[in-house]
Amino acid sequence: METLATLWETFFDLESMREALPEMLTVGLPNTLLLALLSAILGTLLGMLLAMAGLARTRWLRWPARIYTDVFRGLPAAVTILLIGVGLAPLGLAWWGPNPYPLGILALSLIAAAYIGEIFRSGIQSVEASQLEATRALGLSHGAAMRLVIIPQGVRRVLPAWVNQLIALIKDSSLVYFLGLVASQRELFRIGQDYAANTGNESALLLAGLFYLVITVPLTHLVNWVDRRLREGRAGGPESDFDDPVALAGETALPTGGRETRHA
Repeated sequence: METLATLWETFFDLESMREALPEMLTVGLPNTLLLALLSAILGTLLGMLLAMAGLARTRWLRWPARIYTDVFRGLPAAVTILLIGVGLAPLGLAWWGPNPYPLGILALSLIAAAYIGEIFRSGIQSVEASQLEATRALGLSHGAAMRLVIIPQGVRRVLPAWVNQLIALIKDSSLVYFLGLVASQRELFRIGQDYAANTGNESALLLAGLFYLVITVPLTHLVNWVDRRLREGRAGGPESDFDDPVALAGETALPTGGRETRHA
């Protein structure tokens, strides 16, 4: 009972949570969403470029993409953030002043791109080779076939994995505090950490964790719903042409057997 009482007093002090709540809502939450959203956009765009480079026919594109992916997936996120945020700090000071957010967003984007690139590459490679052959038979170029048929299917197949990486990115945004944040720049974790240090109670940190859950859990259920709807549409038979390379290419599908069926 004593252990439970200590646990409750340390992490479930409602008064400490109530004290930290206004600043988390007005400062921490917007900053966390800003870091995560911009990093997700840049990381996804760069990740798609990495995926395409990794699938390229020339080794001068494949090898740099492979090296980049190995390096940024192998380094701890905290190390990458410090390398970018501290190593490029003089450049950042010259361009936008003492705000660490641009370099923090750059570091998070580089980390996310390494994972997202591999996710997209595996999804694209999972599409059957016959799909590409069918589009080429229709007269589409390799680039058009990839853009109109292969890539859309590959992205749909890895949608849950992509969102899982975005969730990890939201949590990794808490590591930007390593670069030093003024009061108005603090994100959720940093605010909770400051309140915990000032009060000697960890309840504010638990509250920050609850905010992360509020952000990530609905996102998980949303992507599961989208993925389920896509799968149901795919299983809908003739009404679904999501995986039909002919339909995706904007052509009319040929009748089964190459001729119309006549009824008596």
